[in-house]
Amino acid sequence: MPNQERFHYIIVGAGSAGAVLANRLTEDADVSVLLIEAGPMDRSLFIHMPAAFAYPLANDKYNWCYHSEPDPHMDHRAMYCPRGRVLGGSSSINGMAYVRGHALDYERWAREFGLEEWRYRHCLAYFRKAEDFDQGENAYHGAGGPLHVTTGEMRNPLDHAFVEAAIAAGYPHTEDMNAYQQEGFGPMFRTTKDGWRWSTATAYLRPVMGRPNLTVRTRSFARRILMAGARAIGVEVEQGGRSANIHAEGEVLLCAGAINSPQLLMLSGIGPAEHLRAHGIGVVTDRAGVGRNLQDHLEIYVQYACKQPITLYSALKPWNKVMIGAQWLLRRTGLGATNHFESGGFIRSDAGVEHPNLQYHFLPMAVSYDGKSIQQRHGFQAHVGPMRPASRGSVTLRSAEPHAAPRILFNYMAMPEDRDDMRRAIRLTREIMAQAPMDAFRAEQLAPGAALTSDTHLDAFVRQHGESAYHPACTCAMGVARNPEAVVDGQGRVHGVEGLRVVDASIMPRIVSGNLNAPTIMMAEKLADAVRGAPPLVADRPWYTAKHWQVRQREGEPDRDVR
Repeated sequence: MPNQERFHYIIVGAGSAGAVLANRLTEDADVSVLLIEAGPMDRSLFIHMPAAFAYPLANDKYNWCYHSEPDPHMDHRAMYCPRGRVLGGSSSINGMAYVRGHALDYERWAREFGLEEWRYRHCLAYFRKAEDFDQGENAYHGAGGPLHVTTGEMRNPLDHAFVEAAIAAGYPHTEDMNAYQQEGFGPMFRTTKDGWRWSTATAYLRPVMGRPNLTVRTRSFARRILMAGARAIGVEVEQGGRSANIHAEGEVLLCAGAINSPQLLMLSGIGPAEHLRAHGIGVVTDRAGVGRNLQDHLEIYVQYACKQPITLYSALKPWNKVMIGAQWLLRRTGLGATNHFESGGFIRSDAGVEHPNLQYHFLPMAVSYDGKSIQQRHGFQAHVGPMRPASRGSVTLRSAEPHAAPRILFNYMAMPEDRDDMRRAIRLTREIMAQAPMDAFRAEQLAPGAALTSDTHLDAFVRQHGESAYHPACTCAMGVARNPEAVVDGQGRVHGVEGLRVVDASIMPRIVSGNLNAPTIMMAEKLADAVRGAPPLVADRPWYTAKHWQVRQREGEPDRDVR
């Protein structure tokens, strides 16, 4: 690796954002781009087979495999925090759910943080640009983009029963939670194509790997950003046991994610001055918000035994695994070709909540997300949790050694409103599962268990069994320069530094109401235009708001005074 290499742009991290930037920036043949990724190529069949996503999630081959500090409000459990360390980043190891968030998430970014360029109409245009929707182009969806999106087939009768039960409980049906109406229950969508995971490596990188102006290096570890005063001029990269300084003539684009991006900024002298000095790091610019404001979605699994042998439990038998794998290898069909999150929904937890703040993923099996804990019987579950937590955590340095994992503290359930939302989530889920469409399938409640009804018992269950939905965000938040918590401006440029941007989920000022992969891809598409100086796209569309949200949790119930 030559010691004086130069590129116009250096992108750190080949994940959900970095792969997008590499594709879009190299559309200009006069621009040279280096994309570095700490992990290996994504050659494992366990990555590309949608149903096998638990395997790369559960070990460190393609995964940073982080664990948090003991969480004070979760019985001091060290919470698992997998992050992709492979071409495609977390888009190569995630659950492939394609969820955009709610229009009002982006409107709130504009209203509360001075980010007018991030209103929904600005974001929707880039969701559409990225997308190749299996149902074709319409007012809310795109066709012909790099990212293929597949509609959940809902072939298992449990998926239909779950949606019908929610409707029976008084919630609306929605055909498309990513279009006009997020609120309600219906099919989920996933980033697959013809039974194959459609990561950003597959969608954005493979079609352009032959471009002469794109250099992709895997197993290349970024130690720090090189600074000349307050300007980023390159990256110190470690590869094959050797380190070299690679220079950027234009910009360094940091796309390492909500854990690694703030860590790399701090290692490079950008962050809270007192914290940096405590680790012997010289201060380039004092930005208190670096590593702060950490947000994530915590969820619990409400599980039931199933009366009928129609769940995925049978698929776990060794001989069935062989058959499923063979069918997928030969034809890319069958149970191996889906993530099995094919139905879900969004609801409001209470009257007075303007847009949905609880999300559901339904799974026709009773199992933990990473596959390590399985109910030894036929069962099903709803993953449910609050979408807009009030609790805040942090990412801080453990040491000035770049290979040392950072300290991660999520601080889940620290705020009473989060605990209240989670209790409501459990009780509302039990009510849905009790509806008549589930009668033919629903046996006893396995978790939390019918006996746990009090606030005290439910809080204890959440502390003991709550799990991350693996959506860390907001640790390098966007905002105006006068906001001490803001790290970057609305174009991803780091305040107080020239030639450096952050482009990934860390720059969300507030977490969106849903899974983060699709919004991260959208943000990268949008900021690629900002980097290139291209005129921003706009797609002005309306969104659904429940008629009586101020006084009703759902239609059909009496009005309530929530003042």
